Amino acid sequence: MEKITYLKAAYRFCAGTCSSVYVKLVGTDGESTRVKINSDQGLSRDSVSWTSLEWRAKGSPELVELEAESFLGITDDEWFCSSVVVKTPEGDEFLFPCHCWLSSSEKEVVRETKTKSLAHREMQLRRWEVYAPGLPEMVESDNALALPPEVRFSFTKEAEFNLTLVDLFVMWLSSFIPLKLNGLADNRDSWTNFHDLDQIFVDKKTKAYEYVQQHWLEDEFFGYQLLNGLNPMMIERCQTLPTNFPVTDDLVRSYLPSGSCLKTEMENGNVFLCDYKNLRSLVGKGNVINGQQQYLAAPLCLLYRNPEEKLLPVAIQLQQEPGEGNPIFLPSDSCDWTLAKIFVRNADFNEHELNYHLLRTHLIAEVFAMATVRHLPSAHPVFKLLSLHFRYTLQINIMARDQLMSLEGFFSEYTGIGYSGSLTLLKNAMDLLTYTSLCLPENIEARGLKEISTFYYRDDGLRLWDIIQTYVEGVLGFYYPSDDYVQRDSEVQLWIEDIFKKGFVENFASVKELIKFITMVIFTVSGQHAAINNGQFDFGGWMPNFPSSLRQPAPTCKGETTESDILKTLPDLLISLQYQLGHYPEQLFVEKEPLERMEDFKRRLQVLSYDIKARNVGLPLPYTYLDPENIENSVAI
Repeated sequence: MEKITYLKAAYRFCAGTCSSVYVKLVGTDGESTRVKINSDQGLSRDSVSWTSLEWRAKGSPELVELEAESFLGITDDEWFCSSVVVKTPEGDEFLFPCHCWLSSSEKEVVRETKTKSLAHREMQLRRWEVYAPGLPEMVESDNALALPPEVRFSFTKEAEFNLTLVDLFVMWLSSFIPLKLNGLADNRDSWTNFHDLDQIFVDKKTKAYEYVQQHWLEDEFFGYQLLNGLNPMMIERCQTLPTNFPVTDDLVRSYLPSGSCLKTEMENGNVFLCDYKNLRSLVGKGNVINGQQQYLAAPLCLLYRNPEEKLLPVAIQLQQEPGEGNPIFLPSDSCDWTLAKIFVRNADFNEHELNYHLLRTHLIAEVFAMATVRHLPSAHPVFKLLSLHFRYTLQINIMARDQLMSLEGFFSEYTGIGYSGSLTLLKNAMDLLTYTSLCLPENIEARGLKEISTFYYRDDGLRLWDIIQTYVEGVLGFYYPSDDYVQRDSEVQLWIEDIFKKGFVENFASVKELIKFITMVIFTVSGQHAAINNGQFDFGGWMPNFPSSLRQPAPTCKGETTESDILKTLPDLLISLQYQLGHYPEQLFVEKEPLERMEDFKRRLQVLSYDIKARNVGLPLPYTYLDPENIENSVAI
């Protein structure tokens, strides 16, 4: 029986090849001959080539072998195959999604299960490397170019990344020139007033940036951004005061309703706490920048939800050990109170950037991505569910370690915590990281935040979680009719075993557990990353709201802080200046039911996007970070 085989090259820059491309069909009872599928001119980008070959075996082909032979000895002529389609004279059609790069003299087997090409992939990414003791392990690769082609940036993504760097430089330059002309740019002394800060990023301000700039000093906004700002992960309901935070009724009585007390308000669910205890071991070990010592605090911040549903800070202690030199600051303490809030915001910067952004999205995503490309073939339903959510994860993480977390990187050069302090905080955070803390419904419940109002991160996030879970449940329910199918799937068991060894998570043996785990993975690398990442300029561009370093130690007494002291504490000028989900362009699933689930997934995301936009119309500061239109599939941003 004759079968016509079509090979499609993807619409990607440099996706074509000058090599000779050969195809062979393989079934359980036999295989076809090996046939050249392209002309002597090679394959161009976005082209479709076809050939006919004889198929005499019983049944349908189960595998497609693709192989390239170099043209004139060119060994690095890599090419990208989007898919292979096999058509029969009877009109039957079989789609073999490929979506991978292939080098000359290499063979790719599509729709494999346990073939030697999977072993080859494991060799390409065969070794984990220790990033730092106690942290998730990472891919062993000297640089991004050493990665297999399909996990590297495409030309367009790399161009986009490079253009982003150009945009950042232009933004920096547009801020630097006016300051240079005013004689401020070479000055490493303190800012003389907050007006000078207005000249930073003057042409790039978003509406959210301007709102933050206008309201950052207000207690109401301080509380608001702990729910809906860059880091909604620190706050939790306080049912009992920590023993090292001796806030008394007398201290906060004027901020509570008449006749009430802390015990009553805690019982009513109106008291909340942010505890930055992970920084405790780093106090007194700040970085040195440009020869100047930097300082860290490990604050505790108590907040009260008043009858108007506004969340307000009412007490701040800047170190973990109570005592005479560690006062509890109150809203009535004027400049002392402002400085105390700035130390909290700096602690939040460290927790946000290192724990909740780097560790809990990027580094964890790398563990998931490595295990997926090592153990799951491209035809596996879990691979199909996850592959686009790991796009460029390995490359962006390598670049992040080089540009942000190296001895010469951003954290070493421009943050108060420094390089070694960053590793310590990451280790502390990793020790406390649990699987359930990455599952949003359980995270919200564990922190006691199910009832608090105006918590848009929770509201949008839980709806997004439910949409993702419904989609995953529909797809996996098709492939895994019962728990036995999960237990007998040796590939998915090897996959989770690799994650368990190199990351942190538990094992599972049921369809329900697999659905929950994959929902968590997709939410983490898409929605959670968007919530933590996308507002960095909005909330962090105005430096006093999110300072990366502080140049004076935390105050040890009350009544001595002035505005000049605040400006001396904030970073100097040079440090100040340094500082779409559901889109599946490639067809991975071919069965009718998973395709229908994907379309339903997209429709539900559109409804969520519409509802978020409608709600935001009435908000002074719209919460947009979990609008599906603003969410990338992966952490590669």
